[in-house]
Amino acid sequence: MRQLIFLFFLILMLPVWAQKDEKFFSNSKENDSIKVLDDKYREDQFYVAVTYNLLGNKPENVSQNGFSSGFHFGFIRDMPLNKKRNVALGIGVGVSSNSYNQTLLISETNNTYNYTVLSDVSFSKNKFTTYLVEFPLELRWRTSTAKDFDFWRIYAGVKFGYVIYNTSKFRGSPEDILLSNISDFNSLQYGVTLSAGYSNVNFHFYYALNTIFDTNATLTNSGENIDMNVIKIGLIFYIL
Repeated sequence: MRQLIFLFFLILMLPVWAQKDEKFFSNSKENDSIKVLDDKYREDQFYVAVTYNLLGNKPENVSQNGFSSGFHFGFIRDMPLNKKRNVALGIGVGVSSNSYNQTLLISETNNTYNYTVLSDVSFSKNKFTTYLVEFPLELRWRTSTAKDFDFWRIYAGVKFGYVIYNTSKFRGSPEDILLSNISDFNSLQYGVTLSAGYSNVNFHFYYALNTIFDTNATLTNSGENIDMNVIKIGLIFYIL
């Protein structure tokens, strides 16, 4: 999985390197150092984000413990919508991994998944992790110009994600449990996003509009649906 993400990131780098070479060109009438600005510039960008992942709508007595992290990589194509080029539509593709340390134990018996709240059980780790291909769609406002690469920005939009792999790990008593490709995870994840800040480093927020699990996931003891959703708060770095 790490090798796949690294290869994906290298492939995405190619159009940005090309864009940088074309952004400015020399006027040789006076000397090679005179540069002419490109009035058709775009803010095509790679993004790298690190988030703290929270769980909303948790069942009673389910809590988070430890640090639940998210790592996000991708590329966004910028399409200006006005002559000033400070309003644009951004469409992208990326990958992410997200872990959730919490007290909801996932186990399996006779091809059926069981969900129980850990209590009076000794354990050192209990988490599930999702790996997604993501497709952000943003309405973008910024104060950039063809020669100014440090600017204020507000990007708001939606993000769609498809879960390509998931795992659940429990280390404790009476035995360790490792599961993968749990079918009760919702394959399609989607939510609203907001990124805002100055220059390369920006605040990032994501709020999921659907649940992590589908309707098959219910608490074993009570039959209650597990309607948890995801909230991500962190930093996003934009790289031209």
